[in-house]
Amino acid sequence: MSYYSLLIRNCGQLLTLAGVPASGPLTGSALRDWQVLADAYVACADDRIVAVGPMAELDTARVGPDTQIVDAGGRVVMPGLVECHTHLVFGGNRAHEFQRKLQGESYLDILASGGGILSTVRATRAASDAELLANALHHLEGFRHYGVTTVEAKSGYGLDAETELRLVRVAQEAGRQQPAQVVPTFLGAHVPGPEYKGRPADYLQMLANDVLPHLNPAEVPFVDIFCEEGAFSVRESRQFLEQARALGFQLKIHAEQLHDLGGAAMAAELGAVSADHCDYLSQDDAARIAANGRTVVVLLPLVPLFLRQEVYAPGRRLIEAGVPVAISTDFNPGSCPSKNLWLALSVACLKMGLTPKEALAAATLNAAWALNLQAETGSLEPGKRADLLVLNVADYEEIPYWLGENPVQQVVISGKVQ
Repeated sequence: MSYYSLLIRNCGQLLTLAGVPASGPLTGSALRDWQVLADAYVACADDRIVAVGPMAELDTARVGPDTQIVDAGGRVVMPGLVECHTHLVFGGNRAHEFQRKLQGESYLDILASGGGILSTVRATRAASDAELLANALHHLEGFRHYGVTTVEAKSGYGLDAETELRLVRVAQEAGRQQPAQVVPTFLGAHVPGPEYKGRPADYLQMLANDVLPHLNPAEVPFVDIFCEEGAFSVRESRQFLEQARALGFQLKIHAEQLHDLGGAAMAAELGAVSADHCDYLSQDDAARIAANGRTVVVLLPLVPLFLRQEVYAPGRRLIEAGVPVAISTDFNPGSCPSKNLWLALSVACLKMGLTPKEALAAATLNAAWALNLQAETGSLEPGKRADLLVLNVADYEEIPYWLGENPVQQVVISGKVQ
């Protein structure tokens, strides 16, 4: 008989995210019917969870002299947060544009003067690999502070073949140098590179010919595209995603952020793992995504908040339509310079109509489904990676209530207390 390497005991509420029969991401009532155990424990061996249950059922014979014991003291314990949509690697920041926004300049005004994404592209192209890596590690430390144990990392601020490949390599290296799991996504198709102004189809063909063949889908699992006015059309997006799928990549899409173009339903039809933003998703397209059953709609509530927009994704309506939803920050230098996923949960409740239990599921298990990592993380079940949080609250309902606060007391990644 082997001893536990780590025991978290006296959990006042253990949010397992388990107990709901699910062959896919959580939808409808399953998003809130998962199990909360009172007065419970989680036991780990090395980097895996091996036992979960009420304290009365703890096998004390497996608690040995070298077992590290964390007493939760009646607090909430839950899975580590899964951050399924970030633009982790970039140079510089856009703080200098914040004042211009507040004075009424539109995004297009700022873009026309050489700002916006183009200013980040210039700063990113000019940055060395060492600078980009230092920035990424700094941001990953910030995410870990908020209890994020898995981070998706998109490229997309190089917009040329060489820099886009550099950004992917930096994300991979950042994953190796710290404990959180980093999942690289190729978003070279963010907008056409400045050298391809007015020629989006030519830019996408360059990516398909000169960049995608240099990426290994086993190491960079996802290809993403921004389907929006001023970026790429539905037709262009479909062709590029089909090319990526033929090379073995899994698919993602930024869609329906500012206009209802139909990109999300198109991507779901192609088998995309997620469709992200979806603030303007129509009821008909929501029904198509729900029928698909596998494509997760990733809600990004801090983006309209930061951009001072009135329209938020119709989260309540999506859940009632049977659409699987996840929540992420969309951390990036332009539309969401925040790593506070707890704040995103609160805004999802306030502006998108989610309940606390739904929001917690959306930032853990369903976010893991949005990265195809549901077998590894997102819930507290034997066999999964031991990524979990001890929170400084006694009831999960407090989590979105304390607006903007960070409830994290302790972070465990792969069975190690950080």
